[in-house]
Amino acid sequence: MSGEPPEELVLTTGRPANGGSVVARHDGRVVFVRYALPGETVRVRVHRSGSKTKSTFWTADAVEVLQSSPDRVESWCPIAGVDRSGCCDLAFAEPVAARRLKGAVVANQLARLGNYHWCAEDEATAEQVGETGHTGWRTRVRLDVSDDGRAGYHRYHSAELVHRLDCAQVPATMAAGLAEQRWPPGSAVHVALDDDGRRHVVVAAKGRKTEVREGDYEAMQRVAGRTWRVPVTAFWQAHRDAPALYSALVSEWAQLAPGMTAWDLYGGAGVFAAAMAAAVGDAGRVVTVDTSRGAARAARAALGDLGQVSVVTDSVRRAVAAQTVRADVAVLDPPRTGAGREVISALAAAGVPRIVHIGCEAASFARDIGLYREAGYQVEGLRVFDSFPLTHHVECVAALTR
Repeated sequence: MSGEPPEELVLTTGRPANGGSVVARHDGRVVFVRYALPGETVRVRVHRSGSKTKSTFWTADAVEVLQSSPDRVESWCPIAGVDRSGCCDLAFAEPVAARRLKGAVVANQLARLGNYHWCAEDEATAEQVGETGHTGWRTRVRLDVSDDGRAGYHRYHSAELVHRLDCAQVPATMAAGLAEQRWPPGSAVHVALDDDGRRHVVVAAKGRKTEVREGDYEAMQRVAGRTWRVPVTAFWQAHRDAPALYSALVSEWAQLAPGMTAWDLYGGAGVFAAAMAAAVGDAGRVVTVDTSRGAARAARAALGDLGQVSVVTDSVRRAVAAQTVRADVAVLDPPRTGAGREVISALAAAGVPRIVHIGCEAASFARDIGLYREAGYQVEGLRVFDSFPLTHHVECVAALTR
């Protein structure tokens, strides 16, 4: 377990790990290998920078496949891969097999970090989202700009940019012509394709006024017959079919009735608030909370006809502490880092009997499930969605009761 890591190794890979790697071993040391599938023999390049001599594990990239998995396919993404863009890190996996890998990772994380058995790893799978397929599903993307004014995607864990923009996640009409344009160095180019098929391009840079290069500053999105105008720079679900799917699932799992009170925490533009408002009716109450002022403006505009909805711009922790009426249901859709102990303890202390929790990172979601269980909640239902095809990312939804 000592000595500098070698530049290259030949390894046989095992089970999938969180973060898009698979596990291999060399002389008793764990090696996390990207761009490989379970059961493959691969030549890997070990990351020497950051691979400390006394570390219990190394990280590596598969640079040559010597014996391939039957689940390996020609990459769906022309720009992703080793030393290329970090966008589609599972583009070389057959999509059904990729969903099984994602399900296995979530099952493993739930067991390890949440002390919860969802299902056996070899039986787990993520569910397909909508009918869009595994390419061209993205509605929003952010591009960064290099010193020479060219937009691009980042290489994996790198400040370097790849200036080809034909990522397989992105519809062709969304990226068309952007690579040929020049942008303010160091800026961010936000691109959205709205539900009318219109493209909106907004340039944002520190110290500069936000510039609309194409379309409008706000993009029009529709869910369940209601229209939102959301800033191109604000959060909206990346997968075009995800908002309708999650909204319907929240409506089902919240089990709200007329006159009840619901909290929509990390609520963004208020898509879930709209669904819950329909369930609680005029006699009920919905409080939607987010720190983003842009999202709050979009929520107020879209939900202005719903007198039972209050839009709060504040942290979830402070907003929960300020509530004087206990919620019958709380829905949480936190950022990738999850809700965490402080927020979950606040919900438990407030006596919220039912929770619908959404998580977009397997480890933080599993940790949060463990915290709910420590607080006395039981998992009533759990589903995992392949909301980010061609990548290792997933979306998990759990219903919890106490």
